[in-house]
Amino acid sequence: MNRSFFKIITLTAVSAVLYSCGDKKAAAPNPANMPVPVNVYQAHTEKAVYHDRFPGTVTALMQVDVRAEVEGYVTGIFFKEGDRVTKGQKLYSIDDSKYRASFNTAQANVKVATSNMDQAQKDADRYTYLSQHDAVAKQTLDHAMTTLQNAKDQLTAAKQDLARTQTDLGYSIIKAPFDGTIGISQVKVGNTVTTGQTVLNTISSDNPMAVDFVVNEKQIPRFLKLKQNPPNPADSIFTILMADNSVYNGVGQISFIDRGVNPLTGTITVRLVFSNPNSLLKAGMSATVLVRNNDTAEQMLVPSKAIVEQMGEYFMYVAKDTLIPATDTAKGAPAAVSSLHAIQRKVVLGPTIADRVIVNSGIQEGDNVIVDGVQKLRPGAPINMGGQKPAAH
Repeated sequence: MNRSFFKIITLTAVSAVLYSCGDKKAAAPNPANMPVPVNVYQAHTEKAVYHDRFPGTVTALMQVDVRAEVEGYVTGIFFKEGDRVTKGQKLYSIDDSKYRASFNTAQANVKVATSNMDQAQKDADRYTYLSQHDAVAKQTLDHAMTTLQNAKDQLTAAKQDLARTQTDLGYSIIKAPFDGTIGISQVKVGNTVTTGQTVLNTISSDNPMAVDFVVNEKQIPRFLKLKQNPPNPADSIFTILMADNSVYNGVGQISFIDRGVNPLTGTITVRLVFSNPNSLLKAGMSATVLVRNNDTAEQMLVPSKAIVEQMGEYFMYVAKDTLIPATDTAKGAPAAVSSLHAIQRKVVLGPTIADRVIVNSGIQEGDNVIVDGVQKLRPGAPINMGGQKPAAH
């Protein structure tokens, strides 16, 4: 054999030895079996003051579209958009030339009709006197009485026409129907308006203001009780959360509960009334109605960070001691070892209070709820509390 052949045999033998040694190396630990470090919170019940939340809409108690009662072109605008106006305040003027002419004509017709009636009355009085002394034919008296009645009817018609033209003339000046805030004008000077059709502007009352929200029909008894026995005005049973998440500085009272339940949604509308001295509440704005729950029963409260959401359902992990089989190396017999594991629980949640949430079902008092390290857990995963005691709130 040549030297090359011996080199090949030697390299092969060395490779085999190295391969066999590699098989005898200890396997690397599996990270999936490593305990996850966590912190826990010991669940317990306590008294909780919280608010039920309902989406609401701010509504004016009175709101009206300002329309013209006569047609013509706008000759004047006498307010500043967005200002507060008072009942009877002059807002718009419409060209009144033809209405004033009709009014003047009607006044003249009343004068003529009045003169005709006076003359007819005198004739009737004269013929009545003559008839009493048989000095005039009965037919002449009848004609005089008929003429008098016609004159009275004509005067009545003339006065009615005068009232109509006076009303039309008055409608050429448009006034505020009540105290409130006026919006942006929909017409400008020179625009032509049509009777009863053209919307000139919108006025809404601004103090107090209403907030409407809907509740499930199951809650009707609760709100009927609150309406029939209204809380102290200083009590904050009803408050609202503004769009910027600030709480409105004022409390509300139930104004009314709608006449019936919507059969399609099973809900009913409730209206609250709030004082609005600073005009912070504007018609149409969104708000969240906060209704304080006066339930005196203690509630299970846990930190919100313990919640895990999966496809619309909510879960928590609870730390539990479990026994796992092991081998007693000293005696060579099976043994049991205590180990902490994360047990998943499906929970039903109630309202959120600050950084905690009410749990209606799913956990019990004394359960060690995992609050830190939740993102790394899976059901049944081993955990390690790192020697820390269960946290109490």
